[in-house]
Amino acid sequence: MLDESLLDAPEALARADRRDLLRGAAEAGARVRTAARHAAEAGIGGLAPEGRPRAVLVAGPGTAASGVADLIGALAGAAAPVVRIHPTGVAPAPGALRWALPGWAGSVDLLLIATADGSEPGLALLAEQAYRRGCTVVAVSPTRSPLREAVDGVHGLVVPMASAPHGEYDAETSAAGPGTLWALLTPLLALLDRVGLVTAPPEELAKVADRLDRTAERCGPAIATYSNPAKTLAAELADSLPLLWTEGEAAGPVGRRFAAVLSELAGRPALTAELPEALPSHGTLLAGDFAAGADPDDFFRDRVEEGETLRARVVLLRDRPTGGLSAYPAARELALGHDTPVSELEPDEGSELEALAELLAITDFAAVYVALASRST
Repeated sequence: MLDESLLDAPEALARADRRDLLRGAAEAGARVRTAARHAAEAGIGGLAPEGRPRAVLVAGPGTAASGVADLIGALAGAAAPVVRIHPTGVAPAPGALRWALPGWAGSVDLLLIATADGSEPGLALLAEQAYRRGCTVVAVSPTRSPLREAVDGVHGLVVPMASAPHGEYDAETSAAGPGTLWALLTPLLALLDRVGLVTAPPEELAKVADRLDRTAERCGPAIATYSNPAKTLAAELADSLPLLWTEGEAAGPVGRRFAAVLSELAGRPALTAELPEALPSHGTLLAGDFAAGADPDDFFRDRVEEGETLRARVVLLRDRPTGGLSAYPAARELALGHDTPVSELEPDEGSELEALAELLAITDFAAVYVALASRST
């Protein structure tokens, strides 16, 4: 159950937010500015690459690293394949995780390492392996970390991870927190701009930080639900199974991150798919047990034992208004034809990176509100 009354009680939200999740979302713009400065100080702006890498490999633990890889892949598009190196191991602990380069990786490839911890010996071993193979290695890691000591100046370049402007958060938020995502992603965007894979010059990163700040003002805890897109979305997701349908290159990673953060921070399931494939793959859910009208008043249902059943709700996400062909009308028609409620999220005009930043900010805030309002009950 989600306590919607808590959404419009800023003081109660602050008391419930013991992990500083709202602060992390609000400070995303500041983390971008600090991370961009760290990238410049590390010399990324002065690099003169000889050409584009054949492939970009991304390694790191948890939700933040997977989000970084997914976002870079969307932004790079057809410029170069982006491959995430998934960790293996017996437990999700720094000492237990291991990464291995694919057999084809070599001197024409670029390895990016993104970690908010930096104590993973497996990442240091990966950097050493990449160095032996001739891969270029660039890592983003906390300033005082074993990984930085192992890599910097020996096996590659390390950019210090931008710390929170007002002190670090609870360790539980490090993997999924929005500030962590931008602290890791921003220096890598600056690097990929220099090698010609994405468009993220310093002025563009400054616009991203400004867009994150403006979105945080719209989505902050003091703004009432009726004019707050993140609170509105959180309230609409109460007691629902979100079906996150995305349209546009940048919207796909946003939807997948939203599902991951809802799971990790709020303990809520969500399913994601890209349009138009979402229509056949999720269409049956609108007519099955999760349908809005699926026996809500079944006389024999044990309401004490079973509780309330989740009902599907479609959330339509696209990275910007699209001209020409769009599956949005068909998606709305399918959902409304099955009496399924629909939420829509679309950013204001701007560059692809600005649009992506706005969608990430709204969905991150929404996931935080779901987490706080659910755990207060």
